[in-house]
Amino acid sequence: MSERHTVMRSIHDLGLAAWFGGSLMGAIGVNGAAAKVSDSRQRIGVASAGWSRWTPVNAAAIGAHVAGAAGELITESPRVFAQSGVGRMSVVKTGLTVAALAVTGYSRLLGMRLERFSGTPVTGVTEPGRETPRQLASRQRQLRVLQWAIPALTGGLIIVTALAGEQQKPGQVVRGVLRRMGGLTGMSRDMSQRLAKGAPTMMSKGMSQRMSRGIPMVVSKGMPLGMRKVGMRVGQQAMARVRQH
Repeated sequence: MSERHTVMRSIHDLGLAAWFGGSLMGAIGVNGAAAKVSDSRQRIGVASAGWSRWTPVNAAAIGAHVAGAAGELITESPRVFAQSGVGRMSVVKTGLTVAALAVTGYSRLLGMRLERFSGTPVTGVTEPGRETPRQLASRQRQLRVLQWAIPALTGGLIIVTALAGEQQKPGQVVRGVLRRMGGLTGMSRDMSQRLAKGAPTMMSKGMSQRMSRGIPMVVSKGMPLGMRKVGMRVGQQAMARVRQH
């Protein structure tokens, strides 16, 4: 399997960027500009028209991001099981994605319900006025919170994605595999730190041969066969990256 997944990573990142940027711009630009319309009865209609034009693009961006995220999870599954911290990061990322999808969908549903009140006087798209019906005012207050929740959640996804990139550095992979295997002794910890810094290490002939093949020293015959195979595969990938650098 190829070590490069440029297309998959690109649609993941571009989709997330559009999702985050579009939601933030909508809250500040679309809703903010609509609130400046002189006729208070036209404000909801103006904002609804802007959001309606953005919705298909946003849906495509979200679909691209989800597809890219699913692809990354599949291709990086060996690291999820073999490298300490990757599984926890994947759980957090999945949770943020599900939450962002739910909030985005519900926000759009509320927006569509607001469209029915076009022509009703309001102070702003998410700010009811004195003449605003109680039902509309309740939905506006919900949108006032949700419009900021979407960029907050997608911004969190960007941060977690940056963390995932850090975990793919050769030194991080080696140390993560050693921790997961449960054999991170004082010598192993020192050697993994020196490997991450690119410093030479003092190894016996057998140890150096195993590391040259990308096999962590904690992969022993006493381990389950499945874990040994995963550890050896990830270790080989990590050492290949070390040699490239």
